[in-house]
Amino acid sequence: MKVKNNELRKLSENQLDEKMIELRKELIKINAQISTGTVPENPGNVRNVKKTIARILTIKTEKKREANKTKQ
Repeated sequence: MKVKNNELRKLSENQLDEKMIELRKELIKINAQISTGTVPENPGNVRNVKKTIARILTIKTEKKREANKTKQ
């Protein structure tokens, strides 16, 4: 599940949190499949999910920094 940066930047803080929860559940499911020895449907999806989670965390950090700059 690959999501583009500009799509993520348009989302609100709550929507980003929901998206991250959804992605982490998906990652847990994929990791469970790998640990039991079954082949996941799309092995390359693990990398995409991890990168998307990292993008969300980066965007959230950037938004917090912008909010702190405007307060000062």
